[in-house]
Amino acid sequence: MTIHRSKPAVALALLATIIVGACSSTGATASPSAGASSEATSAASAEAPSAAPGAIQINGAGATFPFPLYSRWFYEYAFIDPAAKFNYQSIGSGGGIKQITEKTVDFGASDAILNSDQMTAAPGIQMFPTVAGADVAAYNVSELADKDPLVLDGTTLANIFLGKITKWNDPAIAALNPGVALPDKDIIVVHRSDGSGTTFIFTDYLSNVNDEWKTTVGNATSVEWPVGLGGKGNEGVAGTLSQNDGAIGYVELAYAVQNKLAIASMKNAAGNAVSASIDSTQAAMSDFSGQMPDTLARSIVNAPGADSWPIAGYTYLLIYLDQTDCQKGQKVVEFVKWALQNGSKFATDLDYVPLPDAVRNQVLEKLGTITCNGQPLKG
Repeated sequence: MTIHRSKPAVALALLATIIVGACSSTGATASPSAGASSEATSAASAEAPSAAPGAIQINGAGATFPFPLYSRWFYEYAFIDPAAKFNYQSIGSGGGIKQITEKTVDFGASDAILNSDQMTAAPGIQMFPTVAGADVAAYNVSELADKDPLVLDGTTLANIFLGKITKWNDPAIAALNPGVALPDKDIIVVHRSDGSGTTFIFTDYLSNVNDEWKTTVGNATSVEWPVGLGGKGNEGVAGTLSQNDGAIGYVELAYAVQNKLAIASMKNAAGNAVSASIDSTQAAMSDFSGQMPDTLARSIVNAPGADSWPIAGYTYLLIYLDQTDCQKGQKVVEFVKWALQNGSKFATDLDYVPLPDAVRNQVLEKLGTITCNGQPLKG
């Protein structure tokens, strides 16, 4: 069995290159691409910026889960406010939490819900959900290429990642896929090597559906994996999956789609086999939409609805409620408001799910409480 080293996903690397190139110019404002919105174009031409293009540099770091969407949002927003240049490092939720705690960036990003120790280490931090998305079990098995997606359930998925199921023709997989010719091939487990909100969502799900996983591995951004190869970022996991026949791993849905990976359907809490999609993730959100606490953070895995995708989660921006740089603070707030109010189309284009109205209104209300050195921000 040949195991190849992970390579970043080509399509996402290209996307990042386009974004960096588009946002790095400090000269005349670039013309929008064919994908840029007409609204963004007209807004940019109708009002001259108050500062030179890219004059206000805003740095963020964190989750790879929303990176395709955040890259698109930053690109589009450059036509709304050319003065603000957003630089985002897709380094994983663990890195984003560390950097915002140390105040080396202007905002962080995480798919993991901050624990009490993390909140204590960063007093005044607030989690702001931006969208929800789906973690998926993606696989690369040559004998199953161009076939209908495999069906898995929580117990089987947990046992694969526990190293208890090691062959693709294991009876547990065969029972969920009657009539499918499964190969007698080793399963290569692929997981994240870095601190990851994608891992947090995935292990949150496995902890909800499998007692052995809950007690021996648990739920966190980083865990002691019983078996498998590590890949850095969603990009690294997707690359490792693409390069290894027989591999299975977990990635955010957009990365699986970009890399043309097979995606397993999952039996949900209601016992129905469902596919990962905007609709099934929306269904999971709807199961909990009226229960968002004041922290604006909650788990939505293993949702009870008949059509709900079971491995779903919110992704969050991490922002201090009292800013110290008033100009940057104002720009961050303006961007988040724009993203929540005008960014839904770009989210759904990339298989993310916009917030339900009730949750979005809660987020916008909380944004309105952000201050700078104890004083209200303008606007």
